Amino acid sequence: MKLPLFPLQSIFFPGETVPLHIFEERYKQLILDCRDEAITFGIPVYIDNNMQFGVEVQLVDVVTTYDNAEMDVVCVARQVFKLQSFESKLEDKLYAGGVVELLEYDYEADESFKLTVYQKIKELYKLMEVPFSNASPETFNSFTLAHKMGLSFEQEYKLLQISKETDRLSFIDNHLTNAIAVLGQVERTRETIALNGHFKNFDPLDFKDLEIE
Repeated sequence: MKLPLFPLQSIFFPGETVPLHIFEERYKQLILDCRDEAITFGIPVYIDNNMQFGVEVQLVDVVTTYDNAEMDVVCVARQVFKLQSFESKLEDKLYAGGVVELLEYDYEADESFKLTVYQKIKELYKLMEVPFSNASPETFNSFTLAHKMGLSFEQEYKLLQISKETDRLSFIDNHLTNAIAVLGQVERTRETIALNGHFKNFDPLDFKDLEIE
């Protein structure tokens, strides 16, 4: 299928709310076309001077229109796509477009594994001493907290490309295991440093039976 395109150095996951401030003329035109014609557009991820994957986005609301015609809009991310071709300008339009292949993703996974990953995220937050979000185990999936578990931009891009929920959860689980291990070591080091700053009571050692050969 052919979509208008709004390339960004940002990653959005299916189901995610996408707030955008629109200031360029080409994207003002795009938003107005989406509003008037009820069309969707794509946000391909610009990474390493390349664009391969992105997400189809639907306009939900034009929240604010300013005097200079700039806009604050809210969209929702829908389906991941792979970019097949790109045109810097669509015919009679200011904005880009291209042919995309919408990818089929599943969201089914073993509930106990989902809960394990969910609990590891809570453990990570505890180690970081930050409040945990309001996400519940019942509604949690691999994309729910993807921006809030310390994944790098490259890791988020890789996650976007994984079609099976179980595989996405495994990818996240591996990241969390490594992150928790590192933070746990940092915490132990911090405690050791703090301990070494205080006087300590040592138990006396009994050397009477010590043999040295």
